[in-house]
Amino acid sequence: MAADNGSPSILLQQAGRGPFAPSLSPFPLKLETYFRMAKLEYKNSHERKSSKKGKIPFIEFEGQEVNDSSLIIEFINDKYKIDLNSHLTPSERGIARAFQKMAEENLYWCVALHRWVYDNKDWMRDVVGVPKLFVWIVGRKIKSEADGQGIGRHSYDEMIRIEEADIKAMSDFLDDKQFFFGDKPCETDCALFGQLSQLRWQLPGTKAEYFVNEKYTNLRDYCDRMKTTFWPDWDDCITHGGKVKKPKS
Repeated sequence: MAADNGSPSILLQQAGRGPFAPSLSPFPLKLETYFRMAKLEYKNSHERKSSKKGKIPFIEFEGQEVNDSSLIIEFINDKYKIDLNSHLTPSERGIARAFQKMAEENLYWCVALHRWVYDNKDWMRDVVGVPKLFVWIVGRKIKSEADGQGIGRHSYDEMIRIEEADIKAMSDFLDDKQFFFGDKPCETDCALFGQLSQLRWQLPGTKAEYFVNEKYTNLRDYCDRMKTTFWPDWDDCITHGGKVKKPKS
């Protein structure tokens, strides 16, 4: 496994490290976890460089730019003939995709609204070091995008109900399994861990943090298990922001 060193064949462009998880975005964390699960070497760049599509993260691979975390994984799977889902049945593959889309196209917007619009703005400024004006600008952009997606049009309490329903569905399906589909992790674990890691470690004082760390604790334990399994260098990949109380272990 590689963190900030390794073969230059895969260069992951992302914005920078987070205070209590390796990224403030779930998508670079998804990709790095996938690279580690697939035992691929990669190199990070934290230049805050945007892709031709204006998206981040993205990879540069032998002179080719590839965007979107899911399309990146498809691209790398094809290049290296990787199938981390080979142990799943066709039915399980369908369920895995459905859970991934729920987390990345629905729950993600709740995370973004917590952080930039409703709850976490002071934390972004005081712990992460993001300027107040930047928080305001990004907050307006996130609210507009969330309105377009739909979740942003709901009240705060309605958003929380939607969020908890997604989290409970993941908790119910995980149950007492080690990973989402049994004792062996799959590609979807990378995506779900990317999203859940933000709730576990980087949404302090929010209902989202409470749901994962105190109410649906099998998800908390799952995050810790993924961290232990694929991120032995976790503490070297975070900035250790220290002005906010860390979540309960």
